[in-house]
Amino acid sequence: MVYVGIDVAKDKHDCFIVNSDGEVLFDVFTIQNNMDGFEDLLFKIKTASKDPGKVKVGLEATGHYNCNILGFLKNKGLPTIVINPLYTSAYRKSLSLRKTKTDKVDARTIASMIMSDVSLKPYSDKLYYNEDLKSLTRYRFDKVSARARLKQSVSRLVSILFPELEKLVSTLHAKAVYELLSEFPGAHQVASANLKHLTSLLGTASKGHFGREKADEIRETARRSISSYLPAKSLELRHTIKLIGELSIEIDEIETEIKKIMDVIGSPILTVPGIGYALGAMIVAEIGDFSQFDSPDKILAFAGCSPTTYQSGQLYSSHAKMEKRGSKYLRFALINAAKFVCKWEPTFAAYLEKKRSEGKHYNVAVSHAAKKLVRLLYHLELTGEVYSQAS
Repeated sequence: MVYVGIDVAKDKHDCFIVNSDGEVLFDVFTIQNNMDGFEDLLFKIKTASKDPGKVKVGLEATGHYNCNILGFLKNKGLPTIVINPLYTSAYRKSLSLRKTKTDKVDARTIASMIMSDVSLKPYSDKLYYNEDLKSLTRYRFDKVSARARLKQSVSRLVSILFPELEKLVSTLHAKAVYELLSEFPGAHQVASANLKHLTSLLGTASKGHFGREKADEIRETARRSISSYLPAKSLELRHTIKLIGELSIEIDEIETEIKKIMDVIGSPILTVPGIGYALGAMIVAEIGDFSQFDSPDKILAFAGCSPTTYQSGQLYSSHAKMEKRGSKYLRFALINAAKFVCKWEPTFAAYLEKKRSEGKHYNVAVSHAAKKLVRLLYHLELTGEVYSQAS
């Protein structure tokens, strides 16, 4: 067997090629992150072994920097292993007490890892073509987070420009309220509004939920408001609401594309009550090929949902906290999916209540439910079964 370690960087990659006898075939060499560099690497690999089946290539998961080289290697039929950087860091430290980290050392470390650890599995086609879904779900996550921050700004501005409004509506973030504040961004503007026009605006935006009585109530409250007239804040409010609208359109487009991919994948985890396209897609995208993991516990560790362990001599910590290492996106998706599943699925609802009755904090109880959920999802994905309550 021939083992190739690649330390990926933005503009260049350091590579190291060794065989199963420990003979260095090509000591650390650098290739540029372009087609000439990729072809040079391929030539050296072919020189080392004519049979692609006897080659294993390893590289670290370095975000978007490894996408192009990974795609090239996959297209050439070379089994490629993508390794968690936390794993390579721990492995490197186990080899030496010295704090030595260079690109050349990393290339050798990766080659040594894939040579010694038979449990490492090649990056599958399913994982490679799953990258689109991962990009979309992470993109959506960032957009939704940005929208949430803007909504917080709306709440802050309304507390300055029309603080009484919040008590007149169920939520400040309803379409009718946004329409109102876009045209009348403050109590002073609402107070001078024409009642007929105000009634029409609210009635149309709320689809008839708000009528003349509500419009009159809002205007009269605005006339008695304690707010100050601040044109600069009113401008900020209008622009913030406009940005929220634009983000919502973009999020809808992203979710449409996510749904298309998920419909093609046909993942059985969508059959679990409480798991919709958004969270289901994030779970599938972050985990990828479930068969890459030997057990559900490995997925929990990958998500950083495993409890920390501390034991030294007679001292043993009985208050372990969640590791919170690994994929923050997967951790977010699993915890929130567990909350929804506990709401809509009777078995999980009972399990959550049992943990709560044991005196566990709600968040701790949810983390236990997330572990139970991961075991269920792992089973569904590997067997292809749809969910039934008896599962």
